[in-house]
Amino acid sequence: MIFVRTTLGRSRSIAAVPRPALLALVLALGLQIVWHGLRPEPQARAEELPLPPPLHSLKVASLNDPIVMGKLLNLWLQAFDNQPGVSIPFRNLNYPKVTEWLSRILILDPRGQYPLLAASRVYAEVPTEEKQRHMLEWVYKQFLVDPNRRWPWLAHASIIAKHRLEDLPLALKYARAITEHATGANVPYWARDMSIVILEDMGELASAQLLIGGLLDGGMISDAHERQFLERKLEELERQVDEI
Repeated sequence: MIFVRTTLGRSRSIAAVPRPALLALVLALGLQIVWHGLRPEPQARAEELPLPPPLHSLKVASLNDPIVMGKLLNLWLQAFDNQPGVSIPFRNLNYPKVTEWLSRILILDPRGQYPLLAASRVYAEVPTEEKQRHMLEWVYKQFLVDPNRRWPWLAHASIIAKHRLEDLPLALKYARAITEHATGANVPYWARDMSIVILEDMGELASAQLLIGGLLDGGMISDAHERQFLERKLEELERQVDEI
């Protein structure tokens, strides 16, 4: 026999409960089950990337340690595309806002490389030309701030412009910037000489010759291997010009 406990603590047989009350209870349980079954599955909604806080607010919040704040923002931005219950494709992000965040991070941690790596190797890899160009141009502008440390990312931007966008003039723009501005001893000659290869691909043989001549005569080349490479390339270009 089934018993129910009353509010006074005494047990009563369920048979003593009025039938209308039992029917009402069963009906309420049934309606609750049906209601839960008909409810749509909860939908995870992606939040839009906000604008970054003002720089002075970030510096105050950093407690005089902007580098740590920059690294924390790196982690936050890196994880933004994976929100609870939803994953946002990079191509769906607002790229002007993304570069605003990356710029803030670089100001807080100017020697940090992650923002440039993310821009050239992650965000610039999306299959959306407009967004690729936006990100590559941001890399170019940031390169000009510190060429001797940021040249690897512009070199990769030049490669993307050449092979992904098939835009040789844009690739040449980035390669020339490396040649002209990244003059430190740590910059390898293959990076400084990318513009020569692109000029050759464009059929601009005379321009390539002039560029090589300027490098050789301008005292910019101190590495013996680079000088030998350029001299051989100059001879090769001269042969190509004679054959035309």
